[in-house]
Amino acid sequence: MSKPTEEPSPADGKKSKKRLLIIILIAVLAIGAGAGGTWYAMKMSGDEGAEPPKPKEKPTAFVNLEMFTVNLQPEDSGQFLQVGLTVKTRESPVGAAIAKQMPEIRNRILMLLSSKKAADVAGIVGKQQLSQQITEEIKQSMGSDELKEDVLEVLFTSFVIQ
Repeated sequence: MSKPTEEPSPADGKKSKKRLLIIILIAVLAIGAGAGGTWYAMKMSGDEGAEPPKPKEKPTAFVNLEMFTVNLQPEDSGQFLQVGLTVKTRESPVGAAIAKQMPEIRNRILMLLSSKKAADVAGIVGKQQLSQQITEEIKQSMGSDELKEDVLEVLFTSFVIQ
């Protein structure tokens, strides 16, 4: 005996197409929601840890100072120090501020240099410390914190102890 073949009724075909359409629609919505949630989560986590964009660093400039000649503190015999200095700055109004404050800056540097002994400034470490101290003296002469930040360091262009 053979089994009779059942032919699908038109109502069954419409039900299966509706089910397939609903399944596809649900799948598309689920994928869209997942993608949207992922995008949102990445955007939020990226904003929290991100640093604000750094402003471009200003280029550097150099301000030459006149030669300084001072008597050093006596050790065995009278010695003097002659130094040429250049101030490394960021390109900003600090160059004009240095020129404007030059008498005060020269006074501060002369006082600092004349307080030293030859042994204090003869070695590399002593020169580096002196450079840092002169930088701090120049920064003290600047009015605003912004100008102080624009003074980077002091470079020796000449250094003679006799």
